[in-house]
Amino acid sequence: MSRLTIAAQDSATMLGRELKHTIRFPLMLVASILTPVVLLLLFVYILGGPIGDGLGGNQSYVDYLVPGVLMMTVAAGTSTTAINVNTDMTGGIIDRFRAMAVTRGALLTGHVAAGVLRTIVTTAVVLGVALLVGFRPHASAAGWVAVAGIVVAFAFALGWMSAALGLVAKTVAGANGSTLPMQFLLPFLSSVFVPAATMPVAVRWFTAHQPFTPVVESLRALLTGSPVGSTGYAALAWCAAIALVGYVWSRAAFRRGTR
Repeated sequence: MSRLTIAAQDSATMLGRELKHTIRFPLMLVASILTPVVLLLLFVYILGGPIGDGLGGNQSYVDYLVPGVLMMTVAAGTSTTAINVNTDMTGGIIDRFRAMAVTRGALLTGHVAAGVLRTIVTTAVVLGVALLVGFRPHASAAGWVAVAGIVVAFAFALGWMSAALGLVAKTVAGANGSTLPMQFLLPFLSSVFVPAATMPVAVRWFTAHQPFTPVVESLRALLTGSPVGSTGYAALAWCAAIALVGYVWSRAAFRRGTR
């Protein structure tokens, strides 16, 4: 049996372990759904009127808003991954795994893969709520495949970054707090809620050069049936860069933490 096969089997075992934890303790999964749903309802039914009037054109505000909320749903799952990784690192289970014939990177791979699967579930639920409040997508069959690809790629990238943050945090609370910029700061300073063109110059520059904006704009174009253009390449480049940095950082932190 090759080393790659053994690593894949160990990763699948750790993935199953994480999924069992999710089923036994579903509160964080529910929280990952409630936060974007509350924001969706808040901006659609309370703040959506004046904001939507400022958009102009024929696009409804709920159609503009939902792609960004879906990306916030992806980001909401980062806290679960960071907390679970930190719990393993600080709870002593890593020492037991070290004494077993387990591939070193399998634990982190299992955490990230479980995070991606949780994200698929949460985004599907939030999308269902969005349809109930009036969201009407115009994506083609190929567009829906691309939408799923972007969601998975972004979840994979943020998963490795949140795993690294969970490894370097000293406490569970610190791990949870370290993901707040990905959950709230970057989304609010992107084009999730309003177009970047309506922002002040300094904020507009930051919005144009941070990862959430091209990802949200690509998803918005796909769901509304508009041309994606070069924004899609920028979104994939950001996903690849975040995943690479998170992977290298998490592997280095894992080696230091288990030495």
